[in-house]
Amino acid sequence: MISGEIFIGRARQKSAEQFQAINPLTGKELPEIFFAADATHVEQACLLAEASAEAFSATTPDVRADFLDAIADELVNVSEELIARATIETGLPCARLEGECKRTVLQLRHFGALLRDGAWLDATINTALPNRAPLPRPDLRRVNVALGPVAVFGASNFPLAFSVAGGDTASALAAGCPVVFKGHPAHPGTGELVARAILRAMERCEMPNGTFSYLPGPSLALGQALVTNPHVQAAGFTGSRAGGMALMKLANERSVPIPIYAEMSAINPVILFPGALKSRAEELGRAFVASLTMGAGQFCTNPGLILAEAGPDLDRFVAAAAEALDEHPCATMLSPAIYSNYETGVAALSANSAVRLLTRGPDGAGCNQGRSALFSAKADDFVRDPALAHEVFGASALIIEAGHFSEIPSLVEHLEGQLTATLMLDTSDHILAGTLLPLLTRKAGRVLANGWPTGVEVCEAMVHGGPFPATSDGRTTSVGSLAIARFLRPVCYQDMPEGLLPDALKQANPLGIKQQINGKFSD
Repeated sequence: MISGEIFIGRARQKSAEQFQAINPLTGKELPEIFFAADATHVEQACLLAEASAEAFSATTPDVRADFLDAIADELVNVSEELIARATIETGLPCARLEGECKRTVLQLRHFGALLRDGAWLDATINTALPNRAPLPRPDLRRVNVALGPVAVFGASNFPLAFSVAGGDTASALAAGCPVVFKGHPAHPGTGELVARAILRAMERCEMPNGTFSYLPGPSLALGQALVTNPHVQAAGFTGSRAGGMALMKLANERSVPIPIYAEMSAINPVILFPGALKSRAEELGRAFVASLTMGAGQFCTNPGLILAEAGPDLDRFVAAAAEALDEHPCATMLSPAIYSNYETGVAALSANSAVRLLTRGPDGAGCNQGRSALFSAKADDFVRDPALAHEVFGASALIIEAGHFSEIPSLVEHLEGQLTATLMLDTSDHILAGTLLPLLTRKAGRVLANGWPTGVEVCEAMVHGGPFPATSDGRTTSVGSLAIARFLRPVCYQDMPEGLLPDALKQANPLGIKQQINGKFSD
């Protein structure tokens, strides 16, 4: 049963300020009352997290792995109730949420397996060389350790996979960092159900009380208080550029600045190479629309920009895409605010004299129905007007027509940092693609060939990040094994007695992990 309470560790609290969720399908408030956390609750949660940080980070990797598996088990146990609640708070279909729930469980188990493997510790040893000339070398041993308490912000477009028990929370807990979570106000009931699952797992695994806290609330002040709290050592955020930049500014102005790992915005360019466009323009046009309109276009990897040489083959692509878009029904967007921002972005493009509206999808009958939109512009106009490269969050895309394919590199150079860049190419395009690939590698965190960017695999090799402003730090990822690195830092121990060393660095290797000793990995 949903209580609307604030969770400070295992304690439950209420507050004077209350709020309600809105059903985006109807535009009406849902009946449940939720209590909004404030700066006092932030201080309590962060103090508790700080008090628990040493004990939690000292738990063995196997113990934390069991904890993550326990959270996954608890989510599976409440998945039916969880999906039903998320449906009415987001307007997303059950099938999409069922898949997202499975992905959330997969992420937790993935980090559990990562912990048991031990490679993330990067245990590195250089033994002493007392007789080395001209100077002896001391015994040096390095290992990754937890940063400390981490603030995590829930995303609007993924109420499960990028939310309370999502990738940021899973990777921070895996690293040994207590998490203070700011619940997203658009789906507070969903958030509470997941928070309860985490707290039940905490009980089962006897985790320290401050390992996890859940602070719901709609105010910007709540997030500001979290990022500026002196006990918080890092933050994970998925959302708008404005929101991410505001948090980065606050974090940098602290007396002790902290890293903000923010995923913010991208238009994810797709380059149509001449050979591919000639051989399969219609197929590409239809597949593009399927990717563009997935989930009402509310994916951070949505393909919002198409770059191609103008001509009959591009005309075939546009005709197929427009036909597919005309037949694609409207979809409910996640919240009234997201719908309003989408309509504002589409209206701005429609009013731009350098932009041509190719088509809009069918009208919708209900509330917050985002009509898809397809625009085109000339390459020169795209370069002249920075606004044309801004993200419109939703099923809207802009096709840029180059006079000749040789103009494409300058268009790519003009782009900001991106989460993804996609090459649609045939064998005949490989030489041309090879000349462009180094530039795309500088511009994006993931470069795809003949695949659409919507969909992010949870695995060891995945990078879901990119150069600024796609993310605040292009060296990191928020999905995949490497995500744990955001919440770790290396510490070197010099000439430390064996009994005082962390287990990962002991000669006896009680964790049974791979150690790099004098440049060679142990068995």
